[in-house]
Amino acid sequence: MAQRYVRVQNQEGKIYYGLLQLSFTVQVLDAPPWLQGQPTDLILEPDSYQILAPCSPSKIVAVGKNYVDHAAEMGTEVPSEPLIFLKPSTSIIASGEEILYPQQSQRVDYEGELAIVIGDRTVDCTPAEAQTKIWGYTIANDVTARDLQKRDGQWTRAKGFDTFCPLGPWIVRELSPGAKLQTFLNELTTPVQSAWIDQMVFPPDFLVSYISRVMTLLPGDLVLTGTPSGIGPLQPGDRVLVAIEGIGRLENTVAAR
Repeated sequence: MAQRYVRVQNQEGKIYYGLLQLSFTVQVLDAPPWLQGQPTDLILEPDSYQILAPCSPSKIVAVGKNYVDHAAEMGTEVPSEPLIFLKPSTSIIASGEEILYPQQSQRVDYEGELAIVIGDRTVDCTPAEAQTKIWGYTIANDVTARDLQKRDGQWTRAKGFDTFCPLGPWIVRELSPGAKLQTFLNELTTPVQSAWIDQMVFPPDFLVSYISRVMTLLPGDLVLTGTPSGIGPLQPGDRVLVAIEGIGRLENTVAAR
């Protein structure tokens, strides 16, 4: 099993980065791992911490319509270059926390995605250089108020509500290009979304390079790489699970705000 890098909070409220062991103890690091954090002698027992979202980025850069089938279900062509937008860092919640359904919306959708964690300051890099800037991978759910997205004509409100970026549960360093991404709703055993991540129109190294020519990416920043087809609505009481082979499972319930 790949090493799992977590961000946790102990019972006194102190936040640590660490390595999650098979026993579910956490070996604490002395800094975020992408800032060369090293293992310490501090070990947290399984009942002494809460898992948080695995990073605390300065920004989240997300990519729209990066799978051909998803662009088609949205009634549009695949963009000729990446379609990027921002989600606020305040939209992040951890696996197990509640997605809050806002009163302003009548249609809130799940969007399971692969998330890239940036490991180094990244400016004007080539795709080859971008490979060295990608520190690791985690799972995201780009929750979207679909009716507000259509009404506003731009995506800030629809994508930016608090709790609209479930993230985690941990970060891994390596991922197979053929890893499968699947989203499950409630007790259904058939996924509502299913795709291989190498079906992206623009792959991770290209995305990081493209974004770096627009804005500086900082260590710990996130790039959400787009969702495959099969998006659909959530309702209060629903449970949504996004799974990516080689990473794990991101699971959240929905509640009225």
